[in-house]
Amino acid sequence: MQWNSASEFFAMGGYALYVWGSFGATALVMLVESLLIRSRRKEVLSELRSELPPRSL
Repeated sequence: MQWNSASEFFAMGGYALYVWGSFGATALVMLVESLLIRSRRKEVLSELRSELPPRSL
């Protein structure tokens, strides 16, 4: 496709809702996934630290 202006590009030939909605949904899912992974990593590390015996100096 060839666009003559930025507004035509963002309109995507009438499919803008589907195209930009898909991009937005993908970005949102990737953001949420990374936040959930970070949270779970902190939980796991905390659980592992609590299972270790205390250090003696």
